[in-house]
Amino acid sequence: MFEYIAGKIIESSPAYLILENNQTGYFIHVSVNTYSQLPQPGEVCKIFLHQVIREDAHLLFGFIDRAEREMFRQLISVSGIGANTARMILSSFSPNDLREAIMEGNVNLLKSIKGIGLKSAQRLIVDLKDKVGKPTTGSEIFAGMNNTIKDESLSALVMLGFGKSVAEKVVDKILTDNKTITLEDLVKEALKKL
Repeated sequence: MFEYIAGKIIESSPAYLILENNQTGYFIHVSVNTYSQLPQPGEVCKIFLHQVIREDAHLLFGFIDRAEREMFRQLISVSGIGANTARMILSSFSPNDLREAIMEGNVNLLKSIKGIGLKSAQRLIVDLKDKVGKPTTGSEIFAGMNNTIKDESLSALVMLGFGKSVAEKVVDKILTDNKTITLEDLVKEALKKL
């Protein structure tokens, strides 16, 4: 699985971009949200990826940040929502607006998205309400090094079998109390509290 790709933008549109990396051009499907934040063609950018392998194609979907990619992955986990529909949803709303609509149970707003009917909107709300949660202020408070430490510690704890939401609460609490903690100490402290 690819994490991200960095390279020069050769061509971009609201539906895709062609990114050159090491003399290879990658065709990457993007949402309007990502497209609106891309630099101009000819400039270098970093795109977070999600790969979809089908019988007839290997597709790359690109996102300007991890938050949008995570929302995409949550959307495609819902029965009946494929990668192209998820991209359409993220083209209609920013990840934060979509999260709010799901948390508030706003069926009418979700139905306004092309390709989403009443049942799909209801399924999105039921399946994702507990997963998306409210946006954590922790990710906005901690800057620079703490974001890396937080992400890496959460990754380690999830790989050890702990639920992401539970682990994130513990990690946020530890980071609030001690902003200069090392990654190793953070994971050890979190393991004691989980």
